Order: sequence, then C-alpha cells, then structure tokens
Amino acid sequence: MEEKVLNALGAGPKKAGEIVTETGLSKADVDKTIKKLVAEGRVDSPKRCYYGIKA
Repeated sequence: MEEKVLNALGAGPKKAGEIVTETGLSKADVDKTIKKLVAEGRVDSPKRCYYGIKA
C-alpha cells in the first residue's frame, strides 16, 4: 500500500480522494497509510488536505 500511495504522490501533491481514485485502494487504507507516512516523515502536507512526498 505504501508504494502505491508514494507512486501516486510522485507526480505532485494530491488530496486523499485523488489518491483513492488513482490507486484503487479504499479511503480507509489511504488515510491510514498517509498517517503512517506522515509520522515517519516521508510525506508532508504542503497545504490543507493535500499530501506530497517530503523533499
């Protein structure tokens, strides 16, 4: 799941719903994965409700 989410974010910041559409994962799985990646410092939120790979 993490790789799918990170691949989706590779093109730039996206909303969780856009990641769901692009990856085919459930909203719950995407939310859980984003929360984990943010906690690990691999993903950040450049603006409200958007997530991107941390530079």
